[in-house]
Amino acid sequence: MQRISPVRSGWQLLKSCCEGAAKQVNTSTPTSRNYSRLPPPPPQGHKSFGLLFDIDGVLVRGRTPIPEAKQCFRNLVDGKGRYKVPVVFVTNAGNCMRQTKAEHLSHLLDVEVSPDQVMLSHSPLRMFTQFHKKRVLVSGQGPVEEVAHNLGFQDVVTIDMLREAYPLLDVVDHNRRPKDSIPPSKGLRPIDAVILFGEPIRWETNLQLIVDILLTNGNPDNSWSSMQYPHIPVLACNMDLLWMAEAKNPRFGHGMFLVCLESLYKKVTGYDLKYEALIGKPSVVTYNYAELLVRQQAERLGWTTPVKRLYAIGDNPMADIYGANLYNRYLQASRHTKAQMQAKSGGGGADPLAETVDDVPKMTSAELGGASSTYGAEENLPEGCSSILVCTGVYSRDQQELPSDPTQTVTEQRIFHGHRDFRFDPSLTQPSVIVQDVKEAVELVFEQEGWPLQ
Repeated sequence: MQRISPVRSGWQLLKSCCEGAAKQVNTSTPTSRNYSRLPPPPPQGHKSFGLLFDIDGVLVRGRTPIPEAKQCFRNLVDGKGRYKVPVVFVTNAGNCMRQTKAEHLSHLLDVEVSPDQVMLSHSPLRMFTQFHKKRVLVSGQGPVEEVAHNLGFQDVVTIDMLREAYPLLDVVDHNRRPKDSIPPSKGLRPIDAVILFGEPIRWETNLQLIVDILLTNGNPDNSWSSMQYPHIPVLACNMDLLWMAEAKNPRFGHGMFLVCLESLYKKVTGYDLKYEALIGKPSVVTYNYAELLVRQQAERLGWTTPVKRLYAIGDNPMADIYGANLYNRYLQASRHTKAQMQAKSGGGGADPLAETVDDVPKMTSAELGGASSTYGAEENLPEGCSSILVCTGVYSRDQQELPSDPTQTVTEQRIFHGHRDFRFDPSLTQPSVIVQDVKEAVELVFEQEGWPLQ
């Protein structure tokens, strides 16, 4: 994908849009297709929307495609195999390359999926150029070294490379301990930052060695010291506590691994583990990047009008729904801040909704994603992002029934499955609409937009 030069730094863009913005998220709680917070329909056939699809629990369960997904995507392409609208797959998975994921989806859905349509949890790391020349330790599974190099990181150390250089560090598994004699350490140049791509296979090895790196200022030749605080930068992708495979119940995700790492670090040092960046859903920077890919797809389709509306379809209230609603809040904030600036400069009348900005809590650095640059241009941002929750994955009406009364709010007693550094805002977990599956979701969107799906 060709890189677009940033217009402004991401932090400046996100900060300026959010600090002076009005809260526009409706806290009412839709529970079925009959009650929704979808935007009013545009003129019939108006080309101005794009679709963001989660994968696990929406299109597939493990390696098994959800039957309705294949039927849905047959309707989304024309006779020549071209997509009727911009489609981007936004997943918190990150254990492969985009090309590999695109080929996998093409096979499962029986339609062609381009790598340019796929966004993995780590994709926004391309924007973190300040770390690309630093020595980074990477954790996860799959071709993590290749993935890191592909994202722009030039000096990459894997957990296996670290344990081979320091053979006395990994001793939980007795079969991996040195047997006869104590081998010497080979030594490595100090680590500058840690990148957590996803849940690893051997949690105990990764947890031990990452803590070693954090407590030795990146150099395991040193002794542990809690005085090394703040520790070297940590960047984490994918905060999903749970995800859905073929099993009846959800499985532990990378968010659970992060809970373990945070707890261990706090237990040993007494300090909180700090993140330089938390990316992947539900962070704003992830949706900002996904929106760029939607605009690129629109250009390839020959659309001449800007994409005005996004529809994010997911199965996880804390990742997909929270993220889409958080991005919608950011988009509304951007719009009202722009109106304020125009009013102050004499460029137009003041937006009355923007006058309540002082009542809105500011977005945290974690929610923004910690981006240092952005691909998006402020004037091209969509007007809104609607969230659609399906019942084929993590969320189930039987197990997680939302309040039936649209005016009833979620109580603070509800269990919060989000990341430690994200605020518990119950309104952000409430979807614009709930449907049974992805086929029904797409049909609803096309009906709303006045487009024929067939």
